[in-house]
Amino acid sequence: MKRICIWLLCAAAMLTSASGAFAQAAPASSFPTQPVKIIVPFTAGSNTDILARVLADKLGALWKQTVIVENKPGISGTISVANSTPDGTTLMLTSNGHTVLGALNKGLPIDPVKDFAGVSVIAAVPLVLIVSPTLPVKTLKDLIELAKAKPGKLNFTSAGLASSNYIAGELFKQSAKIDIVHVPYRGTQEQLTSIMRDDAQICLAFLSTAQSLIQTDKVRALAFAASTRAAALPDVPTFAEAGMPEFQYDSWFGVLAPAKTPAPILRKISDDLAAILKTPDVRQRWDTLGAIPVSNTPEQFDAIIRADVDRYGKVLKAAGVSAE
Repeated sequence: MKRICIWLLCAAAMLTSASGAFAQAAPASSFPTQPVKIIVPFTAGSNTDILARVLADKLGALWKQTVIVENKPGISGTISVANSTPDGTTLMLTSNGHTVLGALNKGLPIDPVKDFAGVSVIAAVPLVLIVSPTLPVKTLKDLIELAKAKPGKLNFTSAGLASSNYIAGELFKQSAKIDIVHVPYRGTQEQLTSIMRDDAQICLAFLSTAQSLIQTDKVRALAFAASTRAAALPDVPTFAEAGMPEFQYDSWFGVLAPAKTPAPILRKISDDLAAILKTPDVRQRWDTLGAIPVSNTPEQFDAIIRADVDRYGKVLKAAGVSAE
């Protein structure tokens, strides 16, 4: 009798476990049952916005559900995602600038790591170092020598302290051991215009936004931040080829969800994104943006975010940047 009772208890436990697993799987199998929103904490027309809109169209068709992109530039957009219901219906597509928010904002009401769950990286977008066409340099070595000869006289531009341009620019400054001055601008176009006018001299820009200016000699490209040269700019060497292998900066874009979003839902969205990124039309679209399709698991993305928070936090500390 005792053995029967124990067996019944074990059977009941197994059934409970199975029903719990089914309860977890059920939301994912039917997800989404309502419209999904992708928040972009950048302006319309930005790289992040363009990537989000391509994915929204594809996910909408795959899920047979409405998927909209909503632009909420700045920290308010990020906060709104962290405070959203963790059911997968509110997502965020952002850049690796997300990882420095805690280091830049004093009293930030959210935690860039703890309040978010990684879904997947969706693209790597290498940067290219461009300079004013009037600057008397032809190579990366020339630029570093000029900066060392004129400490504090050359400027580098960015879209703000949380932008990829700034993080990469500061990392370049520290790696090359040069004194160049940061000048933030409101957006991509202002940055590029400042380089063309020689108001500023240096920018680590996304290839997609700088390519046409490089090809028409409105700016000069000195080095490409990737392991291989860009097909669109075969004459521009990588940083390693240009004599600076220590400079490594991975500019990623990825999808995040609010913390506590059920793991099966995160996995489903991640798997669906991976499938979309393999389609020829999306790969072609990414190529026109100078982007490389990348996908990974939620767990892998979480690990990348944690590592970047640590790495870039140290870069900002070395730059003397503190939370405000």
